[in-house]
Amino acid sequence: MTRAQKSLAGFLLVVAALSVASLGLDVGLIRSAQSSGHFTLTGKIIQVSDGDTINILVGQQTHRIRLASIDAPETAHGSAHPGQPYGEASRKHLADYVAGQTLTLICFEKDRYERDVCDVPVGDTTANRLQVQYGMAWANQQGGGKYLRDHSLIELEKKAKEAKLGLWAEPHAVAPWVWRFDCWQKKKC
Repeated sequence: MTRAQKSLAGFLLVVAALSVASLGLDVGLIRSAQSSGHFTLTGKIIQVSDGDTINILVGQQTHRIRLASIDAPETAHGSAHPGQPYGEASRKHLADYVAGQTLTLICFEKDRYERDVCDVPVGDTTANRLQVQYGMAWANQQGGGKYLRDHSLIELEKKAKEAKLGLWAEPHAVAPWVWRFDCWQKKKC
């Protein structure tokens, strides 16, 4: 990294820290994310597509965000892709916490659909955790848990399931990764 690039990176870190501090977020958490190779996006949430996907406006650019470590019930995508029970409830629940808010997201990577995969801090927790805690999403254990960064979600899911919150009120709740395969690909729904 050149001297000019280091100076610019330092300047951007200070600007991000000031923005984060003005929003009441933990500056140490943001610095830790940046120093570990993660990145942040600060902007206004302009759309909540479903229980684990949002759009954020950063400057003049819209970023599509996939909430890290969770998988929410699918919403309908036309007649060929019907939605799951609690799909719309999950979307509305997430919207209650983030729609219209200006937030700083902690992001890890881009997925195969070019979405940024992020934790979405709200208050002293994350929207990711709130979705699982209230039975509006699963801790994403698809592929043996390779998408699960936040292991505290396993316990949150267990408690929501025991309390029959949200989607756990359904006696045979189907994980979205199973639904997409069985229903959307194999057409068995």
